[in-house]
Amino acid sequence: MKTILNDLYQHKRLTKSEAKQILIDIAKEQYNDAHLASFLTVFMMRPITAEELAGFREALLELAIKVDLSDFNTIDIVGTGGDGKDTFNISTLTSFVVAGTGQKVAKHGNYSVSSKSGSSDMLESFGYEFTNDESVLKGQLEKANICFLHAPKFHPAMKAVGPIRKALKLKTFFNMLGPLVNPSFAQNQLLGTFNLEVARLYNYILQEEGTNYGIVHALDGYDEISLTGGFKLFTKQGEQLITPEDLGIQRVEQSDIYGGNSVEEAAIIFKTILNGEGTEAQNSVVLTNAAFALTIIDSNKDFSAAFEEAKSSLFGGKAKECLQKLVS
Repeated sequence: MKTILNDLYQHKRLTKSEAKQILIDIAKEQYNDAHLASFLTVFMMRPITAEELAGFREALLELAIKVDLSDFNTIDIVGTGGDGKDTFNISTLTSFVVAGTGQKVAKHGNYSVSSKSGSSDMLESFGYEFTNDESVLKGQLEKANICFLHAPKFHPAMKAVGPIRKALKLKTFFNMLGPLVNPSFAQNQLLGTFNLEVARLYNYILQEEGTNYGIVHALDGYDEISLTGGFKLFTKQGEQLITPEDLGIQRVEQSDIYGGNSVEEAAIIFKTILNGEGTEAQNSVVLTNAAFALTIIDSNKDFSAAFEEAKSSLFGGKAKECLQKLVS
């Protein structure tokens, strides 16, 4: 690792194969904590290249405990995190709203590193037990339309760096990798990124693959559709700049989508929204993200129809029912 770090400090870039091998060695716990922390921080100081990201991703997917959920046409709805905005759990709520429409959601997630509450923190607080048992996950999809894939259960390399990421409390390239390494290889993906550069890297990597995807980045820094301003949407069909006004929806303030100071506060906000008692701003953000997820699954569906479908799921109690079935 000392040689690798010296090369990186000299502004050298890793090839795809070098990046892959380093991550395999990380998973084998061949490096000490000081070296690992130094390695992670290199990529906070300069942009990661497409080759490096692709190599890290290939290693994680090769090492992952795979689950075959191909009997279901699933979607994963997940952001990189690391946007520093401390919003409520938008992608997790969106996942339940989409599940409530009857679509199958295989959500990949983890504990929060840089914010108060990640998707794993939230589901754990509701009593959900993490598993990598394929039969259990399939049963959850059949019963609740949603299953949850807690990243450390599937990715030994993520587990190896977990304590260091937690100690650093900063976004690292593992934030960038998370949405790209769903171990069930969901056929559809709505991915959010904390900056535009990462969105373009994702688009470069995913456009050669067979999945349906949408990549979103809010131009004021959110890793999801925040409705605080315009956002970029990347799909196989190209790149769009979309504003709330284009969708016929009012802009919201950053304070409207604040997520609380703790997992407990975040859980109260989560349940309030899922009960159909969220504010207009909170509801609009969740429903907009859900609507775009639905248009990714079915490209013939327009945004307005998808938005109404999402509303029916949220306010008809179907999204809440999916959570109850999942944790029961």
